[in-house]
Amino acid sequence: MKMEWKNITVIFIIALVSFNKAHSQTLPDSITKKIDNLFAQWNTPNSPGCAIGIIRNDSLIYSKGYGMADLEHDIPITPETIFYMCSVSKQFTGYAVELLARQGKLKLDEDIHVYLPLMADFGKRITVRNLLNHTSGIRDDISLAAISGLGADGMITEDLALNILKRQTSLNFAPGSSYLYSNSNYVLLSEIVSAVSGKSFRAFIDSAIFKPLGMAHSRFVDHYSETIKNRAFSYEVANKNSFSNDYQNVYTLGDGGLFTNITDMAKWVSNFFYPKAGDTKDIDLFTEKGRLSNSNEIPYALGIAVKKYKGWTEFQHAGGLAGYRTFLSVFPDLKMGFLVFSNVGNFQSQNRTHDLANLFISDAVKNIVTTKPKNTDSSIAVLKDPERVKMYMGDYIADEGIQFNFSIVNQKVYWIRNGRTSLLVNKAKDTFSVFDSPEVTFIFERTPGKEIIVKEYWPVDNNFSLTKYVAIVSPQTDKQLEAYTGEYYCPELDCQYGIQLKDHQLVLTSNKYNDAPLKLIGYNDLLDKSYLLSHLKIIRDSNKKIKGFEANSESVLHLRFNKIK
Repeated sequence: MKMEWKNITVIFIIALVSFNKAHSQTLPDSITKKIDNLFAQWNTPNSPGCAIGIIRNDSLIYSKGYGMADLEHDIPITPETIFYMCSVSKQFTGYAVELLARQGKLKLDEDIHVYLPLMADFGKRITVRNLLNHTSGIRDDISLAAISGLGADGMITEDLALNILKRQTSLNFAPGSSYLYSNSNYVLLSEIVSAVSGKSFRAFIDSAIFKPLGMAHSRFVDHYSETIKNRAFSYEVANKNSFSNDYQNVYTLGDGGLFTNITDMAKWVSNFFYPKAGDTKDIDLFTEKGRLSNSNEIPYALGIAVKKYKGWTEFQHAGGLAGYRTFLSVFPDLKMGFLVFSNVGNFQSQNRTHDLANLFISDAVKNIVTTKPKNTDSSIAVLKDPERVKMYMGDYIADEGIQFNFSIVNQKVYWIRNGRTSLLVNKAKDTFSVFDSPEVTFIFERTPGKEIIVKEYWPVDNNFSLTKYVAIVSPQTDKQLEAYTGEYYCPELDCQYGIQLKDHQLVLTSNKYNDAPLKLIGYNDLLDKSYLLSHLKIIRDSNKKIKGFEANSESVLHLRFNKIK
């Protein structure tokens, strides 16, 4: 790959003396002390902790463990300790699919039903590439399992996930129209790898990636009963001075499932620079950013995100489940990589990985501008024609339950969210940007039914639509609230919820969870304060009688519940 910047300033490491191939080469004491300081709070015999690795070219130049892998048996973390990788696993799935595509065994732009006949007909074409880029619109299986009634202690297996997914008949959005991270995409990709290769997913990854790279301690695990030697156990902070077990309860493949260690993952990082599994063309295709159907680029490639850090191209991915927090960061132009794997739930793996990288990498160009310049003169926000935009002012809600308000004060438009107020600048006829963050843009428009919506566009991929609603400001009577009560059934999940009136308050009920208070914010919008179903969008018939609702949350949108009584 070609260098993207001419002015390269890197803190190169000198005096690298070979010490122990299994672990690393030594670094100057001044560097190792700084590294130890970054992770000092976890370096005790009474705390879970983390393992770190620094890769340069084809060598693991430094690795170390901090804290304990097993508090009950006093086993410390080392670079050989096995961690559950969570979503960092996805890159192996994406790379496997890319290898099979290059071998001519599948096509990335083929309809998934060619390889997955078990899936229902959504009425829209979904491609393998849509799965890889998280643009399929298929809802997240973990969230769906929770909504269906599987509690926090329930086990999500490959079979359970597939049984849930094959019942789905609708989508979050039209395939290719948006980006929304969904674990389901990669569960389905693991099934495609198996169907196309003629091997189990685990066996194909082992033969095509692990063995060529010498990753002898790495494997995908799909059953909770499998024994894993030298595993770091998962913990959550119980209080300031103690920890509790936080057991992993997801054993699906493709989206997660990988158990490995620092020494093995260092070999995978080196494969980005000097491929042994696949070739340079495979790496290039694997790290090519996805695009939406409108040609807009997204940062997610084929199982890995492609972003910029300090001006350098960075391949990265985070993982989090139970108490595991993992992060991989690769800088292809510098041929350097950084790994941080932790077994404590409040660990900020991405921040700590970048803290580690900062000791070795400086800005690609001096005085590099990493953000667009901010506005400085607020007079540019004064409206020339306030009357024209008055119809757009008011309360809005996104499918995900996020609420915004837009108001005119002293001939200026303000955006209010979660109690925070931001000034907006009128960039074009019906387009506004945030004064202090011009990259955030709102586009107001009327739909054919004269419903006013606003489209919000963030710098990269966070874009969604909000619909205007009439806020209810006066207290609701029991009679008004009773109209929403009843039993509601979801055919795609074969589950049922009720809405009941208790002590003048609407509550969401089920036989799996405790009652959750509901807040009526508009005549057709209910917010679930438990966050299981963030937003319930009421559906009415032509006589305005309630016939159901759509449940929405972060990764599940437009899930239909029909009123049955």
